[in-house]
Amino acid sequence: MNRPLKVLVCLVAALFLGIAARAAVAQGAAARANPERHRPLAPGVLKSVDPEREVEESFSRHDLVELLAFDPNFDWAKDVAFRHDVWALDFKFKPMRMIWVDMPQPGGRMQRKLIWYMVYSATNTGKTLHPVLDDDKTYKPTYVDRPVLFIPEFVLESHEFGKAYPDRVIPVAMGQIQAREGRGNKIHTAVEMTSEKGKPRQIAIGQALWGVACWEDIDPRIDRFSVYVYGLTNAYRWKDEPGRYKKGDPLGTGRRLMQKTLKLNYWRPGDEYYETEREIRYGTPGELDYQWVYR
Repeated sequence: MNRPLKVLVCLVAALFLGIAARAAVAQGAAARANPERHRPLAPGVLKSVDPEREVEESFSRHDLVELLAFDPNFDWAKDVAFRHDVWALDFKFKPMRMIWVDMPQPGGRMQRKLIWYMVYSATNTGKTLHPVLDDDKTYKPTYVDRPVLFIPEFVLESHEFGKAYPDRVIPVAMGQIQAREGRGNKIHTAVEMTSEKGKPRQIAIGQALWGVACWEDIDPRIDRFSVYVYGLTNAYRWKDEPGRYKKGDPLGTGRRLMQKTLKLNYWRPGDEYYETEREIRYGTPGELDYQWVYR
């Protein structure tokens, strides 16, 4: 190859290398600005739950037992309509996972513990259900957009051994979880979900927050368990036990208040000697993967 041709080839190669280098720098900057776009989750990793909003959740009818105990002839205190706005958050979650963490103990010693955890997101999609009494004396659904105060609570329950494990805020585990699961998103503890700089945190319309629930000292023999998630909606039911309230009793005696709660079912076909997150399956054979219950 003659010298002029070699020079031309070198110039063209340098030009392409420069373009490729600038493209790599731009791609890296875009990835840092939006890691979720650069590293998308594999299909099926993030599970979604239908909030299942029902118009009937926004109103109910009850007798005012406290007033009827005072005077049974108060007919206006019978079959009274109660209504309230109902909101629901969009909930998505990752598979149940495990990490080993050195936990500080009284006396300054450290103890290595296996922590179970679940990363999730809560999004306020708006459309708070607002019941309006129509001319025909029936409640019609209307929708309004409002910020929501999310107070998460997760309880892991073993059906076999009758044990319940509330979620824990474990600060020493957050660094590992953030590094493994963050993907550019800040992962919040339950405390951080409810407050920001000492003030109540409200999720704005269209805003999504990522959080984590952690559990420690889980019985390694557990094969089937459920995770109950409270706080995803403010829907509730209440019922008065007939004849329970007596004149002079404290208000609310005999009244049972039940909160709409998400139940996630899991199956772990492993043994107690070797615990690994790969054994945990979402969904239990013969049962629904998830369901909404009142507790």
